Amino acid sequence: MPEVIFNGPAGRIEGRHHPARKPNSPIALVLHPHPQFGGTMNNPVTYALFQAFVNRGFSVLRFNFRGVGRSQGSFDSGIGELSDAASALDWLQSQNPDASQCWIGGFSFGAWISMQVLMRRPEIEGFISVAPQPNMYDFSFLAPCPSSGIIINGTADQVAPQADVLKLVERLKTQKGITIEQQQIEGANHFFEKHLDPLQKVIGDYLDMRLAATPEKE
Repeated sequence: MPEVIFNGPAGRIEGRHHPARKPNSPIALVLHPHPQFGGTMNNPVTYALFQAFVNRGFSVLRFNFRGVGRSQGSFDSGIGELSDAASALDWLQSQNPDASQCWIGGFSFGAWISMQVLMRRPEIEGFISVAPQPNMYDFSFLAPCPSSGIIINGTADQVAPQADVLKLVERLKTQKGITIEQQQIEGANHFFEKHLDPLQKVIGDYLDMRLAATPEKE
């Protein structure tokens, strides 16, 4: 899995890129949790998301936001991190110009950033949002949500309470033309400790369902 360094708005960005074998394979960008609370691209949930895409033949990029690991810059309260994510998607697309689909996934803080990228990039066809925090971050920009996707949370999550996530899901479900799935993982906390296997199964089953519904492009 090659380490990559590419230019971002605050300097270099450190990432890990798994290139797919087929040039027209779909691509996916995966975003990690809050940098000021230990979030990195090697977070177990972030890696589980990354690996689910890899296992299904995607070209996948995960990276460290500014100020994390070898990425330059310093935390910017989500504004700079959104710019980092846009630069990362630009880089991923430059490496995979014939990609058949474009997806995005994120965990916690990364879920919030990923949904903002989704609103700005019409080429993104699907999203996986793990443990978003509508109690902490404003998701009102999702009006309307432009793509179908899945929101996954744990029933024992005290960081992003279940009731707040359900309100977000219900609001998004009222929009026409898209399908928002939701899956709750029984007993899982915010970090899915001891629940990574069921999380991976939910992510994988959703991707399998969506990919089966999409004719493969030659």
